[in-house]
Amino acid sequence: MRAGPAAFPDRDTTAAKLSSFSEADQAFIKLLMENPEQDENLMEGLHCHLDLAAEARFLNALKLEKLGEWLGNEAPARLQMRLMEAARSSQHPAYQAFRAGLAKSGGLQRAYPKA
Repeated sequence: MRAGPAAFPDRDTTAAKLSSFSEADQAFIKLLMENPEQDENLMEGLHCHLDLAAEARFLNALKLEKLGEWLGNEAPARLQMRLMEAARSSQHPAYQAFRAGLAKSGGLQRAYPKA
């Protein structure tokens, strides 16, 4: 029995890119968002990053809010609902900061405008 190809990037790599968030990391995340086949890897990495932020001794809410705003502005419409679902999956302040950034970006409203 043969195992399927390993998922690249794995969730830990994606979480590390979201955590450091340099210009090179932003380009990497943009590249991931261009390919619908990478959506699961991106979302798993995001959940991992938010979980790690929630467990950290120091909560950098401003950085999480900035990440949420950037993702809300850069992510394609197909990801906007999934990003908001991830942000609403916990009441922890880390998730709330990320959700505040997403709301500030207006990405969900652009993807799904009111009739």
